[in-house]
Amino acid sequence: MREMRKWLALAAVIVVIDQITKYVIVQKFVLHETLVVTPFFNLVRVHNPGAAFSMFADAGGWQRIFFIGIAVVASVWVVWLLRRYPQQKLFCLALGMILGGAIGNLIDRVWFGYVVDFVQVHYHLRYFFPAFNVADSAITCGAGLLIWDGLRPQRDTAMDNK
Repeated sequence: MREMRKWLALAAVIVVIDQITKYVIVQKFVLHETLVVTPFFNLVRVHNPGAAFSMFADAGGWQRIFFIGIAVVASVWVVWLLRRYPQQKLFCLALGMILGGAIGNLIDRVWFGYVVDFVQVHYHLRYFFPAFNVADSAITCGAGLLIWDGLRPQRDTAMDNK
């Protein structure tokens, strides 16, 4: 149980950072306002009622409940996995990041009906990657760690017990 608390604390930190950064953006920027920070990075306030890359953004409203349901089910499943496999550090780190990101975006969907995105990466102001936020970054990094963990050679723990 002690190991699980560490990963839940990580998720909580991600949620807090995500919500603080979104709050600052909402307070300082009007919708679609952009601040050029570097030649490849902007801050922008965007509302995304859809999923990743604004998929289903124009779906007519049903997507809000659908994505809330997915986030709740995924969060419960992640907590179950954290409890079941506490000895797998990299796996749990990844799950903690995914949980924090899922809850951060879930809060937005419940309160506003959309997710606040604000990080915009681009190439010469011509090619733009879809805007994202701290929660999205945590989910992406967590997914990458899950892939890495799955590709790593696993030790045979049965042999370690002899």
